[in-house]
Amino acid sequence: MNAFWSPLIERLSPYVPGEQLAVDQLIKLNTNENPYPPSAHAVEAIRAALGVDGEPLRLYPEPTSLTVRQAAAKYWNLLPDQVFAGNGSDEVLAFVFQGLLSRGRLGFPDISYSFYPSYCRLYGMEAEVFALNDGFEIDLPAVPKDLDSVIFPNPNAPTGKALQREWIERFLTERPSTLVVVDEAYVDFGAQSCVPLIDRFANLVVTQSLSKSRALAGMRVGLAFAQAGLIEALVRVKDSFNSYPIDRLAAAAAVASIEDRDWFESNRKAIIADRDWLTGALQYLGFEVLPSQANFVFVHHPGHAAKGLAQALRERKILVRHFEKPRISEWLRITVGTRPQCEALVAALSGITGITDMTGMSGANQAAPAR
Repeated sequence: MNAFWSPLIERLSPYVPGEQLAVDQLIKLNTNENPYPPSAHAVEAIRAALGVDGEPLRLYPEPTSLTVRQAAAKYWNLLPDQVFAGNGSDEVLAFVFQGLLSRGRLGFPDISYSFYPSYCRLYGMEAEVFALNDGFEIDLPAVPKDLDSVIFPNPNAPTGKALQREWIERFLTERPSTLVVVDEAYVDFGAQSCVPLIDRFANLVVTQSLSKSRALAGMRVGLAFAQAGLIEALVRVKDSFNSYPIDRLAAAAAVASIEDRDWFESNRKAIIADRDWLTGALQYLGFEVLPSQANFVFVHHPGHAAKGLAQALRERKILVRHFEKPRISEWLRITVGTRPQCEALVAALSGITGITDMTGMSGANQAAPAR
């Protein structure tokens, strides 16, 4: 605490991201980064944007991130004014909270992206938290009907479970006065995007990230999709906060990555295959693994405390994510790494759990597709 702090800062309890350790030979499975390099076209686009001597960097980027919005609009068959681009999906979500969710009563799940409560504390917002059901699923019909707005990830984080698009479509139809924000950071790993619903529903906002399925976490590019009137609200917040949120290199990488559909399909298929392999291997070791449509799995072992497992893995230079929160304190979220990383994780857990004979493992030994 500092004498110069505002009362707001004293009350804040900020979001705590996953550890970013600089340790040799670390297997980092705690922050859901893509385990593979991004599209080679994205890397080349960054080099081209630098120019011969970096001269373009002396100039501000185009303030509306038009090229990024055009590429995303073309990909999803939308108009550029139905797309917003920001400095990572966390900034986009911050603008959504400030510009659209601060009116009336907001709700989100009790087990969800833990940045949502941080936004509420920052903006002085009250939120109603509704519980996932016993299967760790979002039960849309049970969401309180008197809410003015709702936000939830799909697939959910940290559970990895996803809602079918038709269920969300029904929810939007039945509650036309409720603004619905669907956070699709992990949608490309098996779930159905709601972006195709944008033209039909004036009460829908969809956010996405290029950090996960496009392997651009280091470039910080996030998107929002909605009808133009909602996008205008985000633009107004942006232009009252930072007129140039996406730099020249990030914009170039984003456009090239969005346009490289072959790399995208190959990459996500490889991660899905490794997720299936990892799920089978963990189940063989006695873990309960929730069905995941994200690039991570959410797991529980009935014979071993989650915190102890996380610490034992950490001692072996393997990081996974443990949440000290009600209902999920005995669960671990594990990012799907490369196949060698997944195999190293399984070998470590085999030793920790005392199951050293893996010869009978079934459903966890298929080869990943060629990349």
